[in-house]
Amino acid sequence: MAQQADRLEKTITKTVTADYLVYVPEHYAQSDENFPLILFLHGAGERGHDLELVKVHGIPKIVSERTDFPFITVSPQCPSGSSWLIEKDAVIALLDEIIAKYRVDTNRVYLTGLSMGGFGTWHIAAEYPERFAAIAPICGGGQPLTAQYLKDMPVWAFHGAKDDIVPLKATEDMVNALRNIGNNVKFTVYPEAKHDSWTETYNNKALYEWFLQHQKSELLTSQ
Repeated sequence: MAQQADRLEKTITKTVTADYLVYVPEHYAQSDENFPLILFLHGAGERGHDLELVKVHGIPKIVSERTDFPFITVSPQCPSGSSWLIEKDAVIALLDEIIAKYRVDTNRVYLTGLSMGGFGTWHIAAEYPERFAAIAPICGGGQPLTAQYLKDMPVWAFHGAKDDIVPLKATEDMVNALRNIGNNVKFTVYPEAKHDSWTETYNNKALYEWFLQHQKSELLTSQ
């Protein structure tokens, strides 16, 4: 099944909407198993109301180019002028919608994003840590005081050492805050990379192998 465009409209305490792309593995229809899911948050340049923009980088680009990706993927589009921090309710409502519509292994739900989506990954994971088995923020940043909510969360963070858009320190501060409370966070710095630290990251099969090493049930057991 190719990556499909769809739209969420849901009323919680308010009505939230989200245009999004969803992809299911090619053997989904022939199987009755539950699949791991990656929720992807794009960067500021892909905001708007044209889902083709979301395919430019990251997970939607990967699944547009190959048919053997083993995860269900969902990639919402942030409206123009907004941010993932503002759209967090829509993101979580969308996650609930996808879990209701598709056979998702809720113990293997992973969150990742780049640039603005990296900031969104840190923020949403800290606010809803119970929803995710592992996170991979790329060239983003967060509030170090929120690290306490990610104490037991498997984290692999990425950043370019020569990033001239989001300084390396933005990720370093979060990594140091996590390490100070005992989180064995993985941190990859690309010595020659500027802002684009995502292409190499998302092309690296080790990231997806690392995701699959983690299940939410293990986190609950360790707490």
